[in-house]
Amino acid sequence: MNLKFSVITPSFCQGRFIDRTIKSVLSQNIPDMEYIICDGGSDDETLEVIQKYSDKIRWVSEPDKGQADAVNKGISLTSGEIIAWINSDDIYYPNAFSTVKHLFESNSEIEVIYGHADWIDEYDQVLQQFPTESWNYQYLKEICFISQPAVFFRRSLIQKYGNLDASLNYCMDYELWLRYGEYVPFYQVPQKFAGSRMYKTNKTLGKRLEAHCEINQMLKQKFGRVPDCWLFAYSLMKVEETTNLNKFDNTQLREFTKVLIHTTLEEFYHYQNQISAKLLLKIIFWWLFPHLSWFRRSS
Repeated sequence: MNLKFSVITPSFCQGRFIDRTIKSVLSQNIPDMEYIICDGGSDDETLEVIQKYSDKIRWVSEPDKGQADAVNKGISLTSGEIIAWINSDDIYYPNAFSTVKHLFESNSEIEVIYGHADWIDEYDQVLQQFPTESWNYQYLKEICFISQPAVFFRRSLIQKYGNLDASLNYCMDYELWLRYGEYVPFYQVPQKFAGSRMYKTNKTLGKRLEAHCEINQMLKQKFGRVPDCWLFAYSLMKVEETTNLNKFDNTQLREFTKVLIHTTLEEFYHYQNQISAKLLLKIIFWWLFPHLSWFRRSS
């Protein structure tokens, strides 16, 4: 059995990176692969770069409704049984596709495969390894331990459980893993498949607070509540980004902790509509005694 791969890259004004993305896809060198780039109407050097590969890839450039909409468009314009989605600033590592192809073709029961990944900088240097974990759906609700470009899935899941949620700007991948993971187990491979780029102006780092807020809202809508760990992390990020307080300055630490506890209470009340005595104690202990990791694990 020879499964066809459909590779989709959503793109918008990533001309300085997209050449590396394209090369990383084409260098996989597997038979029967189609590659399409769905560009949102870039006005930088993106189209000039893409046109160099017109004999090897398909592409469209037109206004869209964002990243998720572009990926959905790419899926609709392709026909391969296996979907690979990589953003225009990320890269695949050598032999990723051959490993995935062999596993899918040898195991018809596997529907989603994910591997390990690195966070890389603007110059392809590894910053650190992405914190990938073994498959556990309940734990996936607590933390997104899957790197988006390291995921491959069967088209049949799109047909059964739907496309990416185009209303989401930041966490469309996380929402998709949570949706699919509710029905099928993901298969983890202990091999690095991709490099996910991190730099000051990308969406992940450039708009951390907005992205985290969207995750909270998505989790609330999907599960009826936001896991405590997401609210604690969001509260800390909010204080760090909206105040001038420095938690590493001993003269400011007391005020920082005071504001942090107040902010955490506000966020828990906003998303959970109540503050119980147990939760109040938990919040106080969480921020006043961060070294008590046993307390966090038992929460």
